[in-house]
Amino acid sequence: MGVSTSGGFVHHIDPIIGTLGGVHLWWYGFIYVVGFLFLHVWLLWGRSRTGLSVGEVYSLSLNFALGVLACGRLVEVLFYEWAYYAAHPGHIPAYWLGGMSTHGLLLGAVGGTAVFCLVHHRSFLEFADELAIPGAFVMGMGRLANFIDGQIVGPVTAVWWAVKFPDAEGFRHPVVLYDGLKNLLLIPLLLLISRRRPARGVVFANFVLWYGLLRFFIDFLREYPVRLLGLPPGQWFNISMALLGLALIVRCSRTGSHGGGLAVVPRSETACDSVPIWVKRLCYVLLLAFCLVIPSDWTQDVPARYGKRHPGLQHSRWYPPLPAP
Repeated sequence: MGVSTSGGFVHHIDPIIGTLGGVHLWWYGFIYVVGFLFLHVWLLWGRSRTGLSVGEVYSLSLNFALGVLACGRLVEVLFYEWAYYAAHPGHIPAYWLGGMSTHGLLLGAVGGTAVFCLVHHRSFLEFADELAIPGAFVMGMGRLANFIDGQIVGPVTAVWWAVKFPDAEGFRHPVVLYDGLKNLLLIPLLLLISRRRPARGVVFANFVLWYGLLRFFIDFLREYPVRLLGLPPGQWFNISMALLGLALIVRCSRTGSHGGGLAVVPRSETACDSVPIWVKRLCYVLLLAFCLVIPSDWTQDVPARYGKRHPGLQHSRWYPPLPAP
């Protein structure tokens, strides 16, 4: 890494931590691990608020992470790279070849939480509020991971904080850092709202509203590779999130019950926890380890983009030569 003579930052960060058994380990995936662990610790420390047992904390953490990974991939396949994956369906489960959607991550977080609440007979809005703040942290760290990978560039600019990305001409707006900073700045906003003891669901609704609305403006600086009905797919997701968040705020404020009651006594491990806690811990550790193999780029771009520095990306049974998209 370094600074150019004109004052901009020259991106020379290696996105790969190392190689294990022929599989590359990525900083992008490592930051998923950091985000998931932060959320898990948040839930453990917040058991007095939620009344979760330790086993239930592991269950919710697993559901959240699995939802994030599954939907992050699904939205990438369906909305951003469908032409490629339709021709190469065998690459869909190959996470180590790249391809994750940010909006899919959000959808998966909501879906994983909803499944947990359905199975454990808990209020979805209660846990959506609980997870909004660590969720904002996860999304902020995810954008830092994108930056380390050299992804998501804006237009050419002469501002002093401009970045010369590895695969883009000229110095450009680091849109990915703008979005990451926006996500992290949502944390104090959500903390302030939560301390006012709003109606159940309002904290989550504000996260949805401000995430989508602020990103809508930030994304006008982003160079999207594909468009849908005149706008990039991500912008349609941003608009939908902002409208949904606003509608949720109105609905929850009018009809929701207010939070801020007495602390809940955490539940002990009972026979209702059908899966032993050591199994959940093992599954969670394995899931975190799996995250390390995930790069952030489009599937068909990873070997070409990083292969010059890491020939193993083009000469390994894990990274076969990919057909042209």
